[in-house]
This record gives sequence, structure tokens and C-alpha cells, in this order.
Amino acid sequence: MSANSHHVHAVHPTSPTVGATIPADERYSRQILFAGIGATGQQRLAAAHVAIVGCGATGAAAAALLARAGVGTLTLIDRDFVEPSNLQRQVLFDEQDAADALPKAEAARRKIATFNADITVHAHVSDLVPGNIHALLQPADLVLDATDNFETRYLINDYAVAHGLPWIYAAAIGGYAATMNVLPVGMALPADCGPTACLACLFPKPPSGPVETCDTAGILATAVNLAASLQVTEALKYLTGQPHLLRRTLVSFDLWTPGERAGLERSEIRTGTPDPACAVCGQRQFTHLTGELRPHITLCGRNSVQIHEHHRPVDFAAMQQRLAAHGSVRFNDLLLRFERPPLTLTLFSDGRAIIQGTTDVAVARTFYARFIGS
Repeated sequence: MSANSHHVHAVHPTSPTVGATIPADERYSRQILFAGIGATGQQRLAAAHVAIVGCGATGAAAAALLARAGVGTLTLIDRDFVEPSNLQRQVLFDEQDAADALPKAEAARRKIATFNADITVHAHVSDLVPGNIHALLQPADLVLDATDNFETRYLINDYAVAHGLPWIYAAAIGGYAATMNVLPVGMALPADCGPTACLACLFPKPPSGPVETCDTAGILATAVNLAASLQVTEALKYLTGQPHLLRRTLVSFDLWTPGERAGLERSEIRTGTPDPACAVCGQRQFTHLTGELRPHITLCGRNSVQIHEHHRPVDFAAMQQRLAAHGSVRFNDLLLRFERPPLTLTLFSDGRAIIQGTTDVAVARTFYARFIGS
């Protein structure tokens, strides 16, 4: 495990629970009745391991759906914490999580344990970066993208192509939802099911200029849940051994703008074959995986900057004593919050921090150096 990852181990209740008395064939009976899954498919799901990168709106919905479907092991990776504005659409969190500023991965793990204690959930309070991606994703059979930035998506794409690991892209913003399956060149597939295009085949470079975010364009919870439902349905096809059923298009829906048919605007781009000229899956140039020119990431338009260049353990109690004279401080065993208006610093146990109140990296780094250290 890389130094910039805080791993919260899966913990099952120590006393008997109602869930422990529910037989699998009863819990999943209606899903087993569905011909596309059946008893064999359910057994496959129980043996599967899915990594979800991002536990915000799409990731929380996807995690809830996979957990209820009986996927045996989930790895949840998220660098952020729960805020009040999340509660409108992020289905695994409640008001207490927001009041405690609980890290999203851990809050999601705890909530999943209340409705399916039979599965294993690993929570990683971490930013997915080149230094930890191998340790975090290597055990997974499938990766679901639920991130808020293209830098991480291109990193996932590089890793997936390099290791022949399938992943599913998903996005939701405003009233818009989109997903795409990526079966990379080099992965084991049936003869009648070849590889698909990768993310870089369709979009050789990340978007340039301003990109709409949930904080600038808003977001409908219904768009989030549509994206997650489409993504998880495709995941279930793959995990039950039916890759030939996976959709081979980038599909997008505009839920708010009326379409010509059924009041829903839909578009699709074919992704059925890789581009031989693609720098990633054609030429195998993994610039994101090697960390070349990796930027400091500004989070989801939230007027925030993440500082992830310092990897060192933090003693929260000692830090609280040090900072108390300079502003408001509170902490738990997972993070510390330091408020010195107009900035708020959230410090994680590995030294990583999110600084709210600015999008200026220089200002954020100066604030971090002044109060945490360089």
C-alpha cells in the first residue's frame, strides 16, 4: 500500500445480526429468478471483486446496487469527505455523516454493512494515483469509474489497458448521464467478443478549457441514478460470464431536454473496435500511469485544491494542539478540519489535504506549508 492511502479494513459485526440469518437463496431469490442471472450467475457474483473509484453520487449508487446484488467483495476508493450538499443525491450518506465530515469511502462501508453484512467491503480513504493504483486495483475483476475528473479516468484507462482489466466509464452532470464499457486489448475474451475502443481511442486528450461540474451546472439525482444503473447492469453482465452481451457504444441521455421519441434525448457513439493509432491501446504509451506531468487537481469545481505531494503520517492530537491558537479545529481518527477564514483545510492521516476557499494552487500550497509544514 502506498503511503498516501488510508485503508479502513472491512469489519463485520461482532454480535449476531439479522442479516447473518438470511440465507443467500432467500436474499437474492428475485434476482436468481431472472433468467439472465440464475443460480449460477449468483454464485459468480458472490465470488467477484469490483473496485469503485469515487464514492460520490455515482459511486455511492453503484456501490449500493452491487452490494444489494450480492457482489462478494467491493473495494471503495475515495479521497473526499461527506458534506451537506452531498445529501441531495449521494444515497449511502446521512446527515450525521455530513456533520462528522466522515470520509466517503468509510461512510459507504458502514452503511453497506447495515443492509448486507455478508459481503466484504474494503474502504480506502485515498486519492487514486500512479503510486498506489497497482495495489488498489490489482485484486479487482472489474473497475467502475465514478470519479469527478478526467485525470483519474485517463489513469484508470492506462492501468486497465496495461493489465488487460475491464472497466466501465460513467458520468453525470446536470440532467445528463453517460456510460461506456471498455474491454481492453489484451484481456481474455471469447472468440465471438473482441476488445472495444478505450477511452483514449475516442478522446485522445482530456477536455481543454472550463469543464462543467456539479457545482457550476448542478445535477439531478435522477441522472446520477440512471448512470449508475446502466453502469451496474453492464457490470452484472460481465461478472456473470456474459461479456458478449455488453453494450459496445458510448451512450448518453439528456433527461431534461425532450427528445424525438419517448421524451428522452439519447445519443450513441460506436466503440466496438479499438483504434490502431491510439497512443494508449495501439502504441501502449502510458503517460498517465507513469505520472508524467501529473497536475495538482482542483476538485469538482468546489472552490477547492487538493495537496497530495506530502506523504507522511499525521498525529491529529498533536496537530490539534498546534493549530488551536490559529483557528477552529476538530478531528476524529480519520481526518482533521482546520478553519481559518476564508480557508478551511481538511487533513487526512497520510498528510494529504483538501483546502477549500480557493482555486489558486499557490495560495493552497502556502496555506498548507504555513500550518502543516512543507
